[in-house]
Amino acid sequence: MTGWDGREPRDLAVLTVPMVGSVEETDDPWEPYRLLDPGGAVVASVAEFLKDLQAIGRPETTQRSYTLALLRWFRFLWAAEVGWDRATRVEARDFCRWMQIADKPERAHWRHQGQDAAASVSPTAGRAPGAANPVTGKRSPGRKYAPTTRVHSETVLRSFYDFHRDAGSGPIINPFPLVRERRSGRAHIHHNPMDPYPAERSGLYRPKVATRAPRRIPDDRFNELFAQLPSHRDRALVAFYVSTGARASELLSSRWTDADPGQQLITVIRKGTKALQPLPASPDAFVWLRLYQAQMHGLMPTGTDEPLWWTLRRPFRPLSYPAVYRMFQRVNASLGANWSLHDLRHTAAYRMARDPKMPLTDVQWVLGHAQLTTTQLYLSPVPEDVIASVLAHHLRRSGGQTEPDLGGQTMPAYRAESLNVLFGKGTS
Repeated sequence: MTGWDGREPRDLAVLTVPMVGSVEETDDPWEPYRLLDPGGAVVASVAEFLKDLQAIGRPETTQRSYTLALLRWFRFLWAAEVGWDRATRVEARDFCRWMQIADKPERAHWRHQGQDAAASVSPTAGRAPGAANPVTGKRSPGRKYAPTTRVHSETVLRSFYDFHRDAGSGPIINPFPLVRERRSGRAHIHHNPMDPYPAERSGLYRPKVATRAPRRIPDDRFNELFAQLPSHRDRALVAFYVSTGARASELLSSRWTDADPGQQLITVIRKGTKALQPLPASPDAFVWLRLYQAQMHGLMPTGTDEPLWWTLRRPFRPLSYPAVYRMFQRVNASLGANWSLHDLRHTAAYRMARDPKMPLTDVQWVLGHAQLTTTQLYLSPVPEDVIASVLAHHLRRSGGQTEPDLGGQTMPAYRAESLNVLFGKGTS
């Protein structure tokens, strides 16, 4: 039976998408990343799209993210034996179905070559995919593609085909369409000016993602994590992250003269705007920074434009994000946790937003948010705080009678009449 387009329907249950092609990182600032086909040749259509991304000011991290999303799409097309410029809404639909139902392909990673070494580094080793971490409550990556990954893929591919449609080098109809308007007439007619405007049209195959509150590291857990940091440099980094709210890559952009202990400021390059912005930091952060600088005195350059953060082993090199990530993963593994570097930014935001003497607009400026509504997310209730508040409510209702639980915490005591009913002794 043929489909509505006159073609035989594709059986996705038996479709195998091999791990062919790759994303190549280069040292060329004009072409930071390339998408290579199974034969090792550069995919020209993606190369042109990446040039356009660079022209409109997208950072290299965004170009890498877009290239990886395009690699997933091209692998699907190569498996389906369909050229990228001949893809239709059928291929887009099948790709979105495949990402929703199929398991993620298993990748052979160099870190997994030795299972013992992997277990010592990965905090999720030995746990089922998608299981919640007992320390943090955060779930490990599951076997399926996450909704956020599918949202990102749909955005990237719709932008990719919009570019080639406008340039006349691709299909004249975007395979990833927008949702059709179901009502005609003037836009936002009868809109209440006191309500926010509804979101603009989104992609037809764009999945819905549940809004989640940012996750912070509780103070007791943060103290445990900080105590496991192995060096003055790492303590300085984490202290700056949790007191400034800077993104991981932003803090690593600081130069030697960007740290100003006298003014208690450190200057970073903002991720989106590339603007220089001084950020207030805690006194402890500068204490750890000074200890790190004294430890590395004479071992690293201290010129005006030299990087502030360096590796601790020879040959000394400017500290990169992957190196900081691996350091943080090792600390996580020692605690059995799976905190991320970005959780430090969330922790700083929660601490500042919960300070009644700090205006929310100041928090917005420090975090570099374009919209105040983004900063307002940090005013939402934190689950552990809500649980503690409700338990305190039950304690007050019980008349203050408490008893310790298995963890040594104080919990409301059971009422005697409730226990009598439970064990069949009546209410007397």
